[in-house]
Amino acid sequence: MKKHILLACLLLISTSIFAQINKFEKEIKAYESQDSLSMPAKNLRLFFGSSSFRLWKTFDRDMAAYPSINRGFGGSTLEEALYYFDRMVLKYQPAWVFMYEGDNDLAKGQSPEFIAQEFVDFSRRLREKLPNTKLVFIAARPSLARIAMLDKQKDLNARIQQIVSKEKGRFYIDMQSPFFRADGSLMDDVFVEDRLHLNEKGYQLFVKQIHEFIQKHP
Repeated sequence: MKKHILLACLLLISTSIFAQINKFEKEIKAYESQDSLSMPAKNLRLFFGSSSFRLWKTFDRDMAAYPSINRGFGGSTLEEALYYFDRMVLKYQPAWVFMYEGDNDLAKGQSPEFIAQEFVDFSRRLREKLPNTKLVFIAARPSLARIAMLDKQKDLNARIQQIVSKEKGRFYIDMQSPFFRADGSLMDDVFVEDRLHLNEKGYQLFVKQIHEFIQKHP
């Protein structure tokens, strides 16, 4: 009887973990369906990450001068980015990967140290599979909804910045400081109602940082 209870518990736990990892499967399959109709060219800039990319409604217009594809999905974390690496990174053979992850990871209780190590794992896998592809980490940005996480965001960003500074083909975009006023206060007019995601004005800041980076690294 005890064995049956133990097996049932293990099955429940494994099912829960599987469901957690695969909660974005519908979004990923939608991208795959889109690709089956028109596969993007190789050697583009791939934007891969969470909802700051997924909700970027003006992406095509904003990135028109820089051939790119957007594969943002849900409120993803680096764990999911690693899980979907083959299906959402490797198959596109991009010249650049622009990553926005880490913010949701912190919100779920993961430590900056753990997230930084996952970034190292992602970077290593990219180098093994696509040695010529460059990787850009877009820093976790602040928000009114997650202002209590600001110190942890800064810690994570500093760790990633240090990591990429020691590796060829790895880069960092500051997405923290642009959202603060000269007096040190966080802008309060760059978010939608949830106080987390960006409105049009917020995306103008977001895009400006990315454009400036691309122009320096053509």
